[in-house]
Amino acid sequence: MECKVIRTDKAPGAIGPYSQGIAVSPWLFVSGQLGMKPETGDLAGQDIASQARQALSNLQQILLAAGCDLNHVVSVDVFLTDMGKFTEFNEIYQEYFSEHRPARAVVEVSALPKGACVEIKCIASCA
Repeated sequence: MECKVIRTDKAPGAIGPYSQGIAVSPWLFVSGQLGMKPETGDLAGQDIASQARQALSNLQQILLAAGCDLNHVVSVDVFLTDMGKFTEFNEIYQEYFSEHRPARAVVEVSALPKGACVEIKCIASCA
């Protein structure tokens, strides 16, 4: 089993001792993505909409760096600091996953790094 580290400067670098993604054929495991701008490492905004779009874009860029795309995603885990934003998040999520619908879990957490309000990770099958 060979593990390949996936890295792109089109998504924020890891803010801890982990990789943006790890590929173990045929699987790609993408680490949790906050709504941080890759250029600055700052949150895209303080609202769920800007952070969710940026987090999904970051996720998408890591998938692309591994030779995959959103259609390869089989499972998504979402962490929200306010479940009251669930409906708003779903509307944004559907912009990225409109027809392809991976398995998904959404849970509320008490806090996320950098004061973010959303974090998203996924598993993709890229064979």
